This record gives sequence, structure tokens and C-alpha cells, in this order.
Amino acid sequence: MGEMRFLGINAIFHDPAAALVVDGEIVAATEEERFSRRKHGKRPVPFSAWELPEKAAAWCLDQAGLRPEDLDAVAYSYDPDLVRHGGDGQDPGWEELRTTYARRAPNFLAGVLPGLDPGRVRYVPHHIAHAASAGLAAPYRDSAVLVCDGRGEAVSHLAGRYQDGKLTILAAQELPHSLGLMYEEVTEYLGFTRSSDEYKVMALASYGEPRHLPKLRELVYATEDGGFRVEPIDWQSYAKALRPGERWSADHADLAASVQACLEEVLLDLARWLYKQTGERHLTMAGGVALNCVANTRLLVEGPFSDLWVQPAAGDAGTALGGALHLSECVGEGAGPMRGADLGRGWSDDELARWLSNACVAYERPIDLAAVVAEELAADRIVAWFQGRSEYGPRALGRRSLLAHPGRPANTERLNQVKGREQFRPIAPMVLMERAQEIFQRGPEISPYMLFVHDVRPEWRDRIAAVVHVDGTARVQTVDRADDPLLARTLEQFDKRTGLPVLVNTSLNTAGRPMVDDPRDALECFGAAPVDVLAIGPFVVRRAEVFST
Repeated sequence: MGEMRFLGINAIFHDPAAALVVDGEIVAATEEERFSRRKHGKRPVPFSAWELPEKAAAWCLDQAGLRPEDLDAVAYSYDPDLVRHGGDGQDPGWEELRTTYARRAPNFLAGVLPGLDPGRVRYVPHHIAHAASAGLAAPYRDSAVLVCDGRGEAVSHLAGRYQDGKLTILAAQELPHSLGLMYEEVTEYLGFTRSSDEYKVMALASYGEPRHLPKLRELVYATEDGGFRVEPIDWQSYAKALRPGERWSADHADLAASVQACLEEVLLDLARWLYKQTGERHLTMAGGVALNCVANTRLLVEGPFSDLWVQPAAGDAGTALGGALHLSECVGEGAGPMRGADLGRGWSDDELARWLSNACVAYERPIDLAAVVAEELAADRIVAWFQGRSEYGPRALGRRSLLAHPGRPANTERLNQVKGREQFRPIAPMVLMERAQEIFQRGPEISPYMLFVHDVRPEWRDRIAAVVHVDGTARVQTVDRADDPLLARTLEQFDKRTGLPVLVNTSLNTAGRPMVDDPRDALECFGAAPVDVLAIGPFVVRRAEVFST
């Protein structure tokens, strides 16, 4: 058998994305928003969904030197034949429109990827694509797999088992019951954007008490068959609805805390059922709910599985990768594992120098970039960090990040102002992997994708106050020297100057904008936001020098 090439496409609900798998190896994966600069691929209704990731797909092919006609198959992560109209309570006409679009997607894809044979497009059920993005990309071949999100074609959840790359489905929850849609509803009720701002509810929950949990347990609960029920919830009985931008009260924080706790309890019940069915040591997870790092930590600490691995692009963008991995596994090529989330675009040093020169920006190339950046950070300056290939998924992981001093409490408010974010939202730390257990407890020892929260040890809370949330936790990213030697050296150099092997790490973007991806994005963000230094590849750009000329 010759080289097998599979392109994965997500273009049905939100987060359009593309991924390329060649001979079982993940070559490239990226979201269309990184090219279009429209966050989550959102446009005005009815065009907010179904945006084709044409630029992302073309880039994935170009990364491997392939043409559309070279592909063996294209995975589209939605199967219109599985849809049962009206099953989730939506307008049947809207559902029919979505299904019609999916049926025509092969021709649409051939239109934006000239040379592609529409007959090579394969429908991969949405939750199977999610499952493959976890079970086939994880560092172990066998695992239990749990998928939970808003919805797919007809279900909102899948529980199963991967053995030697083959999936056995053990349970699936039919719509309209959906944990993801429940969380979306409360997100919108609290004045945030649904299918976008659910992480804000998770952050707000830390400010409240779950006093409504007993009542919610009567409406949202696991069943004995591996599924669950979500009965209609009267949100008005808990708190007054908020309009976008309105100030929240203790009642709203209590509602967020109650919904968060309820979600955690149901996920624990689902995990315990799945463990009884499989006996597996490892649990892998995907689906938008798997981005809830507080729930993930509770699953790891209180659940029955020894290990938990979460797909870093757990939302719908990850189904592009999962679909491609699934097709690769189906033809016997094997698939995965995922060696890192840095699967997007990158630029050579010469290309970056040309970008800076063409922008007429003064820059320098220091002998020791890590030492120079650490010195700036120790002096309490904010650094925009643009290095290597961009991350796949919603988390900044030291490729497109804003870095800052964690020991200055005011930096929480300062960075939220830089980014235009709500002040109740925490900022996260990155830490040298070998120092993590000294500073943080609970959660996994290795956490490269920032998908778990850890308790900050009491003796460190004042020392790194900027990254400690109101509940004493932090969403940690561990940095391995072998995986990212430059970032590890920067942390080490900062430690030498401050005694802190920790840095603030938040995404390199401003409110409402996708994460920075290419050099133009980096220069625009650097020019628009009060950031002191841009470390782009081996080069350093200082704001004082740029804006004094």
C-alpha cells in the first residue's frame, strides 16, 4: 500500500477547521478563524455556521506539498443520514437547511479545492470524529472514551472503548437531552455568547456557592444505562437574566456555581459507569464539555480512571482531526499519537525578518533571546511571544502567548485590561515541568495543554498572586525542556532573576479577536495593545523604540 493521505473537515456548527493525516501521522491542523480573523468562524445568521475552512484546508495541503487530487479521502465530520429532524427542539426548517447543506458539502468542497473529486468525501458521524480525536490521538492505544458536547446529528454524548484502534460504542444519549446545550443556555442567560463564552461561566462559578444544586439534581442526572437526562430548566427561578455587559451579582455567581457543580457530578457518574463497562485504566475525552478544566480535574481526582487525556482541540474544530484519523485507522494505516498541539503555521527566521523590515519596524537579534526576554519580564514588562508553529485549539501554549510577571498581583487586572476582558476572569501560569509539583498540587503531574486546574500550595499563593484564582486554583501549563527548549530556558532565566519558575501565560489576542496567527496579526496586536516587547522568532521589537520614531 502506498502513502495514504486524508484531509479532515469541520464545517457544520461552528469552529470550521481542517487537518491532514498522512500515513497515520498528523501533519497539520488549524482553524479557519486564524486566516479569516472571524472568531469561531461566525458570520451573521444564517451564515454563522457551515463556513468552509477553505484557507485552512489549502494551507494543510500546501504544508505537505499535496494537491486536492492527491487525497485518498476527505472526512466531513457530520453525517446527514443520521439526523432526526426536531429531535433537539430546534425549528425543523432550520434543521432541514443544515442537513441539505451537509448533503451538498462534497460539491462545495470541490468548488473551493479545485481538483478534488466529490466522490472522495466521506461522512464521519460527529461524535465518532470527536471520539477519534481523543482515543486515536492519545499516547495510549487502548482507552475508554467519553464525548460530551452540545449536539451532533441526533445525540449529544458518546461513551465507548478503543482497543487497538477500534471503537466500540457502549452508550449514546439522544437529543434533546444535552449537557452541552444546558451549559450554553446558562451562558446566554448570564449575558455571554453561547457556543463561545462557556469558559466565562466556569470562571464566574468560583465566585459563588452551589446553593441551587439540590434543585438542579432533580432536573439533570445520570441514568443507569450510561446516559443522562436534562429536563427543561426555568432559569428565571434562580436569577434575573443579564444582558450583554451587565454587571453580575452574587445570585448570578451562585447560579454559575450550581450549574458547574451539577455538570461535574453527572460527568463523574458517566465516568464511573464507563469504567464498570470497560475496566480500562485510561480515559480519553473530547467534545466542547471536555474544555471545562475544572470538571476535568474533578474527574481525574475523584473518578475511577488512573489517567485522563483530553484532546487540546476538544471543541468542534477537533473533529477535523478526528475525522482524518478515523479514516486512516479504517484503512489499516494506524493513527496518532498526537505529539503536540503546535500543528499550525510557522515562519522561518528569514521570513520573519522580511516581515519586520517591510513593516519598517526597528528590531534586534539578541545572542540570548531567553535571557533578554526574562530580563524584560523581571522588570514587569508585558511580552508578546510569537514562536514556532501556532497551536491547534483554543489555548495559548507558548506559541502565541502574552507573558508577564506572576508575582505582581496588579498584573491580573493589567492583562485583562490589555485584552479587554472581564476582570473576574483568571490568567494562567506556565511552569517548568520539574518544578510543578513543588508549587501546585492536585491535577496531573504533566499538563502541557492547560486543561486541568491545580491547587496552588499555600506557601506559593502570595508569591505568584497574579495567577491564583479566587478559589486558590490555577489552570497550569507544564513546560518540558525536550518539547520546548526556548520557552524552558526563558522560564529558567526568569527564575534566576526572581526566584519564580513561573510565568503568566495568556493568549496573544484582544477581546473578540481570534488568537494571533501570522506575523501581520502579531504586529497589529502589538501596535494596538499596550504591550512592551514583541519576541517574534529570534527577534525582539521594543514598543518604546517603535513608537518613539
